[in-house]
Amino acid sequence: MNSSNPYERISQELSIKAIQVQSVIQLLQEGATVPFIARYRKEQTGSLDEVQIRNIQSRYEYLEQVEKRRSSILKALAELGINNPELIHQINHADLLSRLEDLYLPYKPKKKTRASLAREKGLQALADEILLQKQPVEAVWESFKNSATGLIEQEEALKGASDILAEQFSERPDLRDWMRVAYLQKGYIQSTVIRGMESTGSKFSDYFEWKESIAECPSHRMLAMRRGEQENILILEFLIDSEDALHKMESSIIEKNSPNRDFLKSVIKDSYERLLQPGIETEVRSMSKQKADEQAIKVFAENLKSLLLAPPMGAKRVLALDPGFKSGCKLVVLGNEGQLLEDTVIYPHEPLFKTIESEQTLLALAARHEIQAIAIGNGTASRETEAFVRSIALLPKSIPVIVVSESGASIYSASDIAREEFPNKDLTVRGAVSIGRRLCDPLSELVKIDPKSIGVGQYQHDVDAQKLKKALDEVVESCVNAVGVELNTASASLLSYVSGIGPSLAQQIISYRRVHGPFLNRESLKSIPRMGQKTYEQCAGFLRLQNSPEVLDRSGVHPERYVLVAQMAEDCGCSVEALIKSTELRKKINLNKYVGKEIGLPTLMDILKELEKPGRDPRKSFEVFSFDERVKKPEDLSPGMVLPGIVTNVTRFGAFVDIGVHQDGLVHVSQLSDQYVDDAMNEVKVGEILKVRVVDVDLARKRIGLSLKGIHENSAKPALASKKERVPSTDLNSALEALKSKFKSK
Repeated sequence: MNSSNPYERISQELSIKAIQVQSVIQLLQEGATVPFIARYRKEQTGSLDEVQIRNIQSRYEYLEQVEKRRSSILKALAELGINNPELIHQINHADLLSRLEDLYLPYKPKKKTRASLAREKGLQALADEILLQKQPVEAVWESFKNSATGLIEQEEALKGASDILAEQFSERPDLRDWMRVAYLQKGYIQSTVIRGMESTGSKFSDYFEWKESIAECPSHRMLAMRRGEQENILILEFLIDSEDALHKMESSIIEKNSPNRDFLKSVIKDSYERLLQPGIETEVRSMSKQKADEQAIKVFAENLKSLLLAPPMGAKRVLALDPGFKSGCKLVVLGNEGQLLEDTVIYPHEPLFKTIESEQTLLALAARHEIQAIAIGNGTASRETEAFVRSIALLPKSIPVIVVSESGASIYSASDIAREEFPNKDLTVRGAVSIGRRLCDPLSELVKIDPKSIGVGQYQHDVDAQKLKKALDEVVESCVNAVGVELNTASASLLSYVSGIGPSLAQQIISYRRVHGPFLNRESLKSIPRMGQKTYEQCAGFLRLQNSPEVLDRSGVHPERYVLVAQMAEDCGCSVEALIKSTELRKKINLNKYVGKEIGLPTLMDILKELEKPGRDPRKSFEVFSFDERVKKPEDLSPGMVLPGIVTNVTRFGAFVDIGVHQDGLVHVSQLSDQYVDDAMNEVKVGEILKVRVVDVDLARKRIGLSLKGIHENSAKPALASKKERVPSTDLNSALEALKSKFKSK
C-alpha cells in the first residue's frame, strides 16, 4: 500500500494496537476465518472479538481499494503524458476514494461537453487569460482576437470561455470537497407528493410535505422516502443553502479588485447550477443511501442474531401443527433428532368441524410416540388451533403447547433443501416439519432459509443486496460457530457455515457420512477428500461428537490443544475424563505453568471453561410462552389491557410485538421506557418475552399501539412468572399411560 503503514492508520481509526491489526491481517491472508481467529488465536490478536476483527478486515479492504484506484489513476495520467509533480504528490497522499476521484476528474476522459467543444475551437487560452483577472474581459478579447488563427465572434468566444471556466470551477477538488461536507453537515432532504398521487400513495402520507436534515435523517425514513420516489409518489430533493455555496465559490475564485467580477459571478452561477450542485447532489444521494443501507443492514443483522440464538427446547419428540381452516391443520410427528415419523391432516375448524376425530387423532399420536411438546405455527387459524389443543381434556398438562413463528417456513418448504429432505412429501408437510424443528433448535432450522425471508428486517428489498447478503452470512457464520455443530446429525446447510467448510465441502461431509456411517472422532474428518490440514485446523474446534471415545471431541477444545490437556491431567495424577468430572481436580491446575510462546492465559482460561462444561451451549435456557387466552383477534383488544407478547422485530424507532392477534403491535421508541430511549435496539431484542399495555387500536389502518411505560420498574425486560414454565425434563410415560391403554388397539 502507498501509505507508509496501513496498520498504524487502522490502529488510530479503531483504537486498536497496530501489532494487533497486523496480526489479524496476517491471519486473514493466511486463510483463517474470523470465528477461528477470535476463538483460537487470542494470543496473536490480543483477544480481539469478532466485531473488532471484522472492522479491521473491512478497513483494510477499503485501503486496498484506495491503493488499487490510486495505481490506476497514476497509470492513466502517465499514458496522457501528465507529470505534474504537485498533482502526483496529492494523489500519492490521498486516503479517500472521493479525494482521488476529485483530483483525477479534470483529466478524466469525458464525452463531448460544452467545454470540450469550446476547447476544440481554441478558446482555452482566452479562458485562462480571463481567469488571471489582470485585464477586463473586453481587453482580453481584443488581444485574443488579434492573435486568433480562426474567425469567431466575440459573443461565441466569450460563451465558450465561460463554458470552459464553468467546467474548471466544478472540477476543483477544494470546492467539491467543501460542498460535499456542507451537504452532509448542513444540507437537507425535502419530500413532496406528486400532484394527483395523494390517494394512490396514501401509505407515504407522512412524507407528502417533509423536510429534514440529511445528517439527522434516520435510515427508515430515508429508505421510505426513496421508495416513495421510486414508486412515482414523491419528489425528493437534496438541497443546500445556494447563497452560502455561491459566496464560497466567489470568494475562492474572484480576486478582491478583479476587473472581471460580474463576468466571473455569472460563470460561477452557471457552474454551480448546471454542474457542481447536481454532481455533488448525486454523490450525496448515493452516500446517504449507503449510510441508510448500512444502518438498515446493521438492524437486520442484530435482529437475525437474536433470532438465531433464541433458546432451543432441545432434542424432544414433537408434534407440530401447521394450522388452517378449510384446508385443515397439517400435523407431523418428529423424533428426537428431528426426523419425520408420521404425518396427517385434521379438520377441527370450520367448515368441517371434525373436532372429535381431530382430538382422537392427536391423542393417539401423542400416546404412540410419547410426545414431549406440541408446536403450533402462528399463521392463519393459529389461535383457534391453540385453543382446540388446550381444550383436549385427556392431553397431559405436562406437555407444553407452544406457538412458533412460521416466518420463512413456506420458503423452506418450496426450497431444494426441503425437496431433497422430503422428496415424497408436499409443501404443507415440509412446512409443519420446519415449525416443529425450529422449536427444538431454531439455529439448525433457520440456516436453511434465506435470511431475508425470515422477516426480522425492514426495507430489505431496498438496500444493497450484495452488502446485505454479506452481513447476514457473517451473522449466521458467527452464530453457528459460537454454538458449535454436532457433526453426525448436522445438515449440509448448517455445516456449510462452520469455519473453513463452505457448501461444497459440507456436501462431501454428508456424502461421506452416508457411505461410511457416523464419524467416530474428529481425526476421521481428515479422511474426507479436500479436507486439507488448513481446513481441518479451521473447522475442527467448532464440530462436536457427543459419542466420540475421545472426550475432548465433545467440547470446544481445539485438537491442537489435546496434548496440553492430557499434560494437565497427568500433572493432576488423573485421566482427562476424571479432570472433566472433578471440580476439585481442576482447582489444582496452575495455568501459569502452561503459558508458553504460542499459548497464553486467554486460551488456557478458555480450555478450563470447556473442561468445566464441555460443549456448553451459549444460548439461554428455553422457557415456555403463552398468549393471553382472552384475545385472539384485533377486535378483542381494548386500550389499557396488559398482555404477554414476544418481540418479532426491532427497528431504531420501536419494537414490533406479537400479542397473539395475527397482527403485530408497535411499541414506539417513546413508549419503551419511562426513561428517554434513543435507540430501541438498546432496549429489547427479537424473541424477548415481555408484557405490554394496549394504548391504541386502529382497526381501519390495521395499527396497534403498545407501551411498556409503567409496567416495569427498572427495564423493558420483565419476567413473566405466571406465563413461563420450564420444559419438563422428566419422562412422560406415566402421564401418557392412560392414553396408551385407550388407543393400544388402534
